[in-house]
Amino acid sequence: MFDICKIRADFPIFQEEIYGKPLIYLDSGATSQRPRQVVDKMTEYYLRYNSNVHRGVHYLSNICTDANEEARRVVQQFVHAASEKEIVFTRGTTESINLVAYTFGEAFIGEGDEILVTEMEHHANIVPWQMLCERKGAKLKVVPFNEAGELDLAAFERLLTDRVKLVGVAYVSNVLGTVNPVETIIRKAHAVGARVLIDGAQAVQHIAVDVQALDCDFFVFSGHKIYGPTGVGVLYGKEELLEQMPPWQGGGEMIREVRFEKTTYNELPFKFEAGTPDFIGIIGLGEALKYVNAIGLPEIASYEHALLAYAMRQIKEVPGMRIFGEAACKSSVISFAVGDIHHSDMGVLLDKMGIAVRTGQLCAEPVMQHYGVTGMVRASLGMYNTEEEIDILCGGIKRVAKMFGIG
Repeated sequence: MFDICKIRADFPIFQEEIYGKPLIYLDSGATSQRPRQVVDKMTEYYLRYNSNVHRGVHYLSNICTDANEEARRVVQQFVHAASEKEIVFTRGTTESINLVAYTFGEAFIGEGDEILVTEMEHHANIVPWQMLCERKGAKLKVVPFNEAGELDLAAFERLLTDRVKLVGVAYVSNVLGTVNPVETIIRKAHAVGARVLIDGAQAVQHIAVDVQALDCDFFVFSGHKIYGPTGVGVLYGKEELLEQMPPWQGGGEMIREVRFEKTTYNELPFKFEAGTPDFIGIIGLGEALKYVNAIGLPEIASYEHALLAYAMRQIKEVPGMRIFGEAACKSSVISFAVGDIHHSDMGVLLDKMGIAVRTGQLCAEPVMQHYGVTGMVRASLGMYNTEEEIDILCGGIKRVAKMFGIG
């Protein structure tokens, strides 16, 4: 039922060659490729309907406004939110988290309060909370993880007191691939009155998400990691919370009435959408989610799970291989090192073979510190990757290892 050949045909970039070799793209954790359908839809709107949204009464403006609000409904249904009012468009996961840090932080965080994050978070789910703590006199506390890349839930429970006002946790680690037990984390956090933000940037393209079933307070993700355009992201927030949070930015669209004496703010979600949005990018995001829905997330998840299992088996045969993160519940990411080969050397040499991987600290310096390394090589899978590509990757790694006298 999962037609990998048909899917790959939707992505023209896989017809490209890198240094005379077929492109092997294993960097979807950084940004996914876009199917032709998404690019065509955005091109159509740029060429035929381009006009600012929510402000015009003319035909083109109405067309773009309707398409934007249709995309909002697609997102609402994709994450199973209760209302369109709970879907706020942003520039991406990072902006979504910063929005919550400033607005929820302004309304609900005070001196002596605590915010809980995990040791495996992306910098985007660490730094905004540090900044909030500095502004408010609050404290940031960290839940550690073990060598397999699994959260220490006993430590989480010890740290979880009634002083904790918010827990920020990645659904899936961008380095380790660990699928965290977010249902348990949310339930326990709510028991002490804490709110929970789920960073879903590495999850929505691999796992079906139901924010109502999870009962998370906030859920954030980026369009460009789920086969959509860059510069567009989503903040889901429970309506009752968003109503209590002040606006983050002032300007057009987020206002109801402006007077020099006092300005009143717009209703949700527009209260948090100041200025002209990337309205054609939003249309592209809606098209990307429709594309994923047409294939089916359960089918995607099943295919990727089998592909990851195959990749883990094959990569472990490489001499000198060290894999970072072997959690029992793991998604489509493999981070590794081979002997004492520098991660940048490995990445550059693989690139010469047409293999694109990510190297460095992966926006997660605390994870590097945990394992005592300066960086890693990361291969991240998408639904368009194949076992043949995994074989080429492993062959390339072995070739590099031999250059350095390993194996």
